[in-house]
Amino acid sequence: MELIQNTPEISAYLAADEAIDHEHPRVRDIAAALSADARDAYTYAKSAFEFVRDTIAHSQDAGDERSEMGVLPAEGWGKVAWRASDVLAQRTGICYAKAHALAALLRAEGIPAALCYQKFDVVHGLVAVRLPGADRWVRQDPRGNKPGVDAQFRLDREQLAFAVRPEFNEVDYPVLFAEPHPAVLQCLREAVDRPHLWQTLPTDL
Repeated sequence: MELIQNTPEISAYLAADEAIDHEHPRVRDIAAALSADARDAYTYAKSAFEFVRDTIAHSQDAGDERSEMGVLPAEGWGKVAWRASDVLAQRTGICYAKAHALAALLRAEGIPAALCYQKFDVVHGLVAVRLPGADRWVRQDPRGNKPGVDAQFRLDREQLAFAVRPEFNEVDYPVLFAEPHPAVLQCLREAVDRPHLWQTLPTDL
């Protein structure tokens, strides 16, 4: 599948926004700690992927139903963690939140990162990375492994959490977004807790 940039300028995939807030000190501190042990962009990106995959619990897997983030959200915003800095602080989030955290850690070190999506019963979020000097994007899925799920950081081929089954109308969306899709961001911002979020996840883009 050919991946298509929604925005032509690669700089858009390095920018900070409300969800991928890689200028936040918490994101910067974690990025600095990970980069201290990295030999190059590849080893840093792999370490960042494994950090998000393994140390930030997928809230459904963990049964995390919290309704408070620990840091008060801005007025009118929801109460589940979706901003990268909050996800890194709370160490929990669903696939979209974990994708925002990984994108922020990658962009903090100058590695272009995109948000992308798959359609199953609901829309699933992951990232694509383009290492400096590389001529293509490769999707990576930091949602967290469990029995039957074995996502790995690879550049030679994809090893994602889930493979789509076209016969069941499942879809790999080819578009690479520089910012979260509006439907994704809306459900995250409006959710009062994880069970409520689970009932309002988008089923299509």
